[in-house]
Amino acid sequence: MESTTLDLLERIFLTVFPLVAIVSVGYVYAKKRPTDMSVANAINIDIFVPALIFSVLSAKSFDLLKYQELAIGAAIIVLGSGLLLFPACKILKVSPKTFLPPMMFSNSGNLGLPLAVLAFGEAALPAAVVLFLVENLLHFTVGLYILDPKTNPIHILRMPMIIATIAGLVWSGFDWTVPTAVATFIDMLGQISIPLMLFALGVRMTSVDFSNWKIGLWGTILCPLSGLVIALALSPFLNLDAEQLAYLILFSTLPPAVLNYMVSERYQQEPHTVASIVLLGNMGSLLVIPVTLFFVL
Repeated sequence: MESTTLDLLERIFLTVFPLVAIVSVGYVYAKKRPTDMSVANAINIDIFVPALIFSVLSAKSFDLLKYQELAIGAAIIVLGSGLLLFPACKILKVSPKTFLPPMMFSNSGNLGLPLAVLAFGEAALPAAVVLFLVENLLHFTVGLYILDPKTNPIHILRMPMIIATIAGLVWSGFDWTVPTAVATFIDMLGQISIPLMLFALGVRMTSVDFSNWKIGLWGTILCPLSGLVIALALSPFLNLDAEQLAYLILFSTLPPAVLNYMVSERYQQEPHTVASIVLLGNMGSLLVIPVTLFFVL
């Protein structure tokens, strides 16, 4: 029994350490040399992440129907977190437009993708990509609508990630084969995305704003807690095997996405408060994620 526990703790360490190490490298580098990641982040979102998505979805092993229950569960967790925590906004005396998006839209890209692969192996990547796509699709539709009801959701179709998603699903649906040279080229581009996401997260951590630490601390607690409550409540109703349920639970406890801060800055929706919620939430995940892994691995 003791040997099994030690093996599990070792696996958790081997999962979490590479993530923390890369984030730390980004943090230390940016502390010594102030770094503007805006161009690198834009390239990652426009090229490297779409390449990763297309590479995974166009593979012959990808079966969309296999992940439909997982996608439904993820969507309910995202939307349900907003509904569940809406009353808390009045208690905490914070605007729902400020507090709810970080509670709903998690770090399923920067953290979720590498975490799933390190915890469960490369076989988990398709599921992690599906969870990432569901979260991002809702973020760029429902999330933007929360901040600005005049937002035109049709604009999402122009996003490289969505184009890559559609192309990958069409490719897989018709059972087409990507030429080996082209597949290698796309795979190599996609492999850049995950380490770059983690490095960028470390750089972003240098701008931690503790002026709104109280609301940030509440967000650190309520974000994973609300997601986990919904995931556990859903589990009897979703036809998920043990592996997919583990993916969903891990997804439900992820911290707020860094993108929440960027979007709040764009719409001038109390960006400093959102920064506190996002960055303290990601720091808190250093405790939440190992605990979650202990129960799902």
